[in-house]
Amino acid sequence: MNKHNIGFVGVGLMGHGMAKNLVEKGWKVTILGHRNRAPVDDLVGRGATEAKDVAALVAASDVVILCVTGTPEVEDLVNRPGGVLASCRKGQIIVDTSTSQPASTLKLVEAFKAKGVRYVDAPLTRTPVEAEQGRLNTLVGADAATFAELEPVFKGYCENVFHMGEPGAGHVIKLINNFVAIGTVALASEALVACAKMGVDPKNLVKLMSVGAINSGILQMVAGGASEGDFTRMKFGLKNAAKDVRYYNQAMTEIQLAGVMGPAVNQSLAQAMSLGFDSPDKLLASLVEAQAKLNGVRVGA
Repeated sequence: MNKHNIGFVGVGLMGHGMAKNLVEKGWKVTILGHRNRAPVDDLVGRGATEAKDVAALVAASDVVILCVTGTPEVEDLVNRPGGVLASCRKGQIIVDTSTSQPASTLKLVEAFKAKGVRYVDAPLTRTPVEAEQGRLNTLVGADAATFAELEPVFKGYCENVFHMGEPGAGHVIKLINNFVAIGTVALASEALVACAKMGVDPKNLVKLMSVGAINSGILQMVAGGASEGDFTRMKFGLKNAAKDVRYYNQAMTEIQLAGVMGPAVNQSLAQAMSLGFDSPDKLLASLVEAQAKLNGVRVGA
């Protein structure tokens, strides 16, 4: 099968590795200029082509991949004058790899369908390290035929490719998955601070949890690191985590889900933001620092 011409928007921390793997595995890739020139220049040096604007990128592509932060950025790229929706043509496929609101995704599916264009949600898990290695996970919302057509593209930058269902299903699963991950961090953060406030070394709790059923990769990255004073092991921004939990809670409000954990996790993150942990350099484990500050103790001192 001939490989699609790929247009790639968003060659930042995640997108650079994804686009790099596609270029190196034989796809013709057109990228959009980025305010940080380093990843753009690197990709052009590897064989990618730089487009002057969104319209030019769409014109050169069969499949357009969007790798931006979330719903506001996706909607801007799609709906702006000269954006993806205005520039697309019948038969193209648009792939949103961001973490977006499912309700917005379904509206975009219909808007593109009116132009004979397929819109696919394929959000990602793992980190920029795995992006560079071509070992991401992707959760795909698409009809079966479109998934089969795109699967080789996804395998160009992913280790695991999951077909989650029809369009929108990928973003639903991503939000729920992130809610579980972030909720685990919120729970562990409060537990470490509880130890410190009661005069017990949090390292001892980590030792216990590490040899029991509670143990997990997240526990080791967050609790294991924080108890040693290292809040950088989990490469996931605290501000992005807060955004994902807000999206989750909005989606759950729309379906009238009866539950208390979503609002509780959201409140934990909102407190961290209000305490000054909202800068882009703060990672998710800084939730431990925020909880400690709130309670007048230190963890990992």
